[in-house]
Amino acid sequence: MAPTVAVIDYGIGNLRSAEKALQRVGADASLTSSPDEIATADAVVLPGVGNFGRCMQALHEADLADAALAAAASSRPFLGICVGMQMLFEASEESPDQPGLGVLPGQVRLLPDTVKRPQMQWNPVKSLTAHPVVDSIDGEWMYFVHSYAVLDTAAAIATCDYGGPVVAVAGRDNVLATQFHPEKSGRPGLGLLRAFVEHIPAVTGSQA
Repeated sequence: MAPTVAVIDYGIGNLRSAEKALQRVGADASLTSSPDEIATADAVVLPGVGNFGRCMQALHEADLADAALAAAASSRPFLGICVGMQMLFEASEESPDQPGLGVLPGQVRLLPDTVKRPQMQWNPVKSLTAHPVVDSIDGEWMYFVHSYAVLDTAAAIATCDYGGPVVAVAGRDNVLATQFHPEKSGRPGLGLLRAFVEHIPAVTGSQA
């Protein structure tokens, strides 16, 4: 049986692209705005595009912030994508009056003046530490679209170079987050999502 993956639907951005990519690599993935479905899924994904503050506001307005926090605090695999990654941190310079979820340590900063903003390009990813999901993309080119990023965090797993080191993947325990869009990154992006899905039974003990 394919592992169930809840893609948190809080009404922001093209969430369906993440859902479809997860289905393509073998997950029983579905968009949901139900806290109960988020609580019972084998794994949870938090996508996001656009403005940090607007995404956080929408998550709260949909009454899904607590469900996201509970999922991240559980032992189940949790994946944040793009602004969904940024939302897992404590705060962002983009919306200084709107706190993040605070799951990961650090703040989201504006990319430096020395580079074009946004970064809208393919960029190779360099792993900093071994990780069963991230190992498959070490050295691979992934697709980034962002003007803000985490530049330094103890939770960094992989970086890219864009005017200096930019955290491309962060995480700890059951939580993983990517600044790039794996669902838009072709073969290596689908490879990362496949590794995420295949890792779910090892974490949850469910039968894939």
